[in-house]
Amino acid sequence: MPKNSSAHHILGIESSCDDTAVAVLDGQGQVVANVCNSQHDIHARFGGVVPELASRRHIENIVPIYQAALAEAGITRDDIALIAATQGPGLIGSLLVGYNFARALAMAKEIPFVGTDHMAGHILSIFLEEEKPDFPYIALIVSGGTSSIFLVKNDAEFCHLGRTRDDAAGEAFDKVAKLLGLGYPGGPTVAKMAASGDPKAIPFPRAWLAEDSLDFSFSGLKTAVLQYCRAWREDEPLPLADICASFQAAIVEVLAKKTIQAARAHGVANVALGGGVAANQALREKMLSLCEENNLRLYRPRPGYCADNAAMIAFSGWRKYLKHGATPLGEDVYSRCQLG
Repeated sequence: MPKNSSAHHILGIESSCDDTAVAVLDGQGQVVANVCNSQHDIHARFGGVVPELASRRHIENIVPIYQAALAEAGITRDDIALIAATQGPGLIGSLLVGYNFARALAMAKEIPFVGTDHMAGHILSIFLEEEKPDFPYIALIVSGGTSSIFLVKNDAEFCHLGRTRDDAAGEAFDKVAKLLGLGYPGGPTVAKMAASGDPKAIPFPRAWLAEDSLDFSFSGLKTAVLQYCRAWREDEPLPLADICASFQAAIVEVLAKKTIQAARAHGVANVALGGGVAANQALREKMLSLCEENNLRLYRPRPGYCADNAAMIAFSGWRKYLKHGATPLGEDVYSRCQLG
């Protein structure tokens, strides 16, 4: 940490998509404040995030959310020793709001600033919990923007083993929810509907790709749901619960089995989840079952740490700073993941 011993808190700022979030960690990396403002009510009418509207709302929210986080932590800005912000990937307009606010605040206070990768935040989000995995471990990161598998060698070295080739899992949930008229965001609504359905009712396809591939592809599954709905008799109501349960089962099976495949291929005993879709109960249960069958230990962040949040950004930025120092102030944001 910086030399000023009276200031030891870490401030994290996240604005990669449509959530404005600010968190504070103490000098040991423990969360003392975690504030988030969601824009779901704004974007729901459009069935997805509108980038221009998202960035404008970030501008309105960033100062009040920052002030709320300091108040929750019971500190002032003079107690902050390090500021971390999401540098990418994400929506450029949204990223710029949080990143520039954090950078300007660091410059004004003459304290270190570090830009961190949003994916690194999800990968390390499990360290916000009491039970933490040993390195190395396999991380399955699943959200609206990505479906990825990483080999996590330490808190600053991540090897990208597999990624989505088209629609991410969360994106597929949103698109199917929109197709079925279930609203936005799609993940929670589909999961709720699936709870009363039969996951074996409809044999939706699983895209395994090549035998040893750890990549994902969910666009074909989404198309299969569309074709099933189009072929349904117009004079009968769609079996929405069965469609949702069968669709969810298809996604969960592929995500879980490929993650286990990665752990076995690399001789790793620990597996962690991350990303918004990691809050899905069916995925959490399937992963636990398969990990137990394969003598692997599963680590699952609480749902609040699965979703986009600033606590994970503060933690990953802090760990990055300890290894690599501050981020040059001339560096800009980026739209695509730059990890391994």
